[in-house]
Amino acid sequence: MKDEADIPRAPTQLYLISPLDVGGAFPDRLARALDAGEVAAFQFRVKDVDQHEAARLAEPLQKICGDRDVAFIVNDSIGLAKRLGADGVHLGQEDGSVEEARQALGRDAQIGVTCNASRHLAMEAGENGADYVAFGAFFPTTTKVTKHIAGLDVLEWWQSIFEIPCVAIGGITPENCGDLVRAGADFLAFSGAVWNGDEEAAVRAFHEALAAVQG
Repeated sequence: MKDEADIPRAPTQLYLISPLDVGGAFPDRLARALDAGEVAAFQFRVKDVDQHEAARLAEPLQKICGDRDVAFIVNDSIGLAKRLGADGVHLGQEDGSVEEARQALGRDAQIGVTCNASRHLAMEAGENGADYVAFGAFFPTTTKVTKHIAGLDVLEWWQSIFEIPCVAIGGITPENCGDLVRAGADFLAFSGAVWNGDEEAAVRAFHEALAAVQG
């Protein structure tokens, strides 16, 4: 729980999520994106491939992140995160527990949990030892099927009470992210806003948007 006399929170940071297709020239695109401005974390998110193939695809991306001191987070799979020696794992509600991830990955791993728009799920994740909670979707998105819509109030509530960082996700762009930052998002997570166009320009635009809000 937070104390009212807490020091001001740290500036909002960027959390980049991969597209589903990370083959071909994608490693070069990732390097360009990360070199365009500071990014705190990169989430490796692939579907419908076996763990061996996922590990093959992840290897160059993990090196690119490591060379730039960007946390490499695996989506969904505790087993893959352990196999890769990843910096952490991001769990959906059906992907295993924080306790299982902590046991498999160790105390230094970054473990995040998707909490949709649920205050209850977020509190539960925090109590179970999650390093961050993710709320969303805040805006329409084509990256995945939107089942839950979150409002700014959930960020304001979380930021006013809890010390664990919160991540805002879902349809976030440089144009619409300002209110999320003001409401208390510690991280902005996004995918399509970068990969559906010029990745360098998109990352720069996010930093310009953050600077406009945070000074």
